[in-house]
Amino acid sequence: MLSPKSFPVIEATLPIIAERISSITPNFYNRLFAAHPELLDGIFSRSNQKNGTQQQALAGSIAVFATYLVKHPGTAPETMLARVAHKHTSLGVAEEQYPIVYKHLFDAIAEDLGDALTPEIADAWTEVYWLMAHALIKIEKGLYAQQANAGIYAPWKLVERAETGVDSVILSFEPADGTPVTVAKPGQFVSVRMPMADGLRQVRQYTLSNDVEHARRRTITVKLDVNGEFSPVIHNNLEIGGVIELSNPYGDLVIDNEGSPLVIATAGIGCTPSAAALQTLAAHGSTRKITVLHADQEITTWPLREQMLESIGKLPGATLSTWFERGELPEGLNAQSGYMDLAAALSEDAQVYLCGPLPFMNAVRTQALEAGIPAERIHYEVFGPDVWLAA
Repeated sequence: MLSPKSFPVIEATLPIIAERISSITPNFYNRLFAAHPELLDGIFSRSNQKNGTQQQALAGSIAVFATYLVKHPGTAPETMLARVAHKHTSLGVAEEQYPIVYKHLFDAIAEDLGDALTPEIADAWTEVYWLMAHALIKIEKGLYAQQANAGIYAPWKLVERAETGVDSVILSFEPADGTPVTVAKPGQFVSVRMPMADGLRQVRQYTLSNDVEHARRRTITVKLDVNGEFSPVIHNNLEIGGVIELSNPYGDLVIDNEGSPLVIATAGIGCTPSAAALQTLAAHGSTRKITVLHADQEITTWPLREQMLESIGKLPGATLSTWFERGELPEGLNAQSGYMDLAAALSEDAQVYLCGPLPFMNAVRTQALEAGIPAERIHYEVFGPDVWLAA
C-alpha cells in the first residue's frame, strides 16, 4: 500500500510517468548494460533489446503496477506480479540485482524529467519501485524454494529429435548429471541457455510440450525463425547427444483436470501449452468439458497435430474445431476457412486459455470479452517479454 504522503503524488504524476516511461526504459537499459555487460551473458536477450519488446514489457509492468496502487489501494496486481516472477526465476534473477536496476532506472528517469523531478516525486516513485520489487522478491523466493534443487540451470542431453509441422522440431532431453529434477506441470516452461556463435550465452523460454510429468525427461517444440538468433542454433547445431542448459520449470498457466467448461484457443506454434495440457488431461482420465480451437496456415503447418488429436480422442468431453488460411480443408476436424470465431464455443462459466501471436490473441480475447467472459477468466501465455501486460 502506498503511504499517505506518496499516494497523492503518484496519483498526480502517473499520467506523465506512464506517458514517458516508454522513452525512459531504453535509456535505462543502455545505462544498465554499460555498467553491467555481464547481464547480457545468459540473462537478458539482446534480440529483445534490439526489437524493443523488453523495454515495452518493463514499461508496461511499471505503469500497470502504479496504476493498480492508485485505483485499488491496499491490494496488488497479483496476476501480473506472478507472471513477472515466474519469468524472473526461470532466468535466475536474484534479490541483489534489484538495487542495481533501481539505480540505473532512476538515473534514466532523472535525466528524462530533469528539473521536473522534485525530491517529493522521486521519493514517491522510489516507494512504488520498492513496493513492486519487494513483492516480486517474496514471490520469487517462494518459487525457488519449491524446486527440487537450488540451481538455476542443469545440464540436459538431447536424446530424441523429430520434425513436426513445417520448420518445427520436437526435442526431448534427459538429465546429463545427478541434479535432482523437479516434476513439471502442464503449461509450464523452461529456459534454455546456449552459447551463440560469438560465445555469448543467450536464453529463450519454451513451453514443455510433451512428457510434462515425466520426472526424467523434458520435451520442447521449437519453431525455426530464420531471421532469429537463437532458434537457428537449435535447429542447425544441436544434435543427438548434445548437452545444453535447462532451467527448472516455471509458469502459472496451468490447467486443472476438472472444473468449469474449458476453451483452449491457439494458433501456430502457440499450441505447445495446449498439447501438453491435453496429453496430461487424457492421462488423468479427465471428464471436463473441453473445447479445443486451433488456427493455422494450413493442415500441414500445424505442429504437434498428431499428439493433440490422439489426446482429444481419449477425452470424452473434448471437441475440436480448426481454421486454416489456405489449402484444402481436411475432413473430420470440423475445419473452416479464414480466421477463428469463438462465438459458438463460449458459455458463461467458461475458462478461456489463449496462446499464439499477439494479433491473434488480441482478436480472440476481444471476442471472449464481447461474449461476456470476465477478464479474470481469460488466461494467456506470451512467448518472450510480456508486452501484453498493460492489457
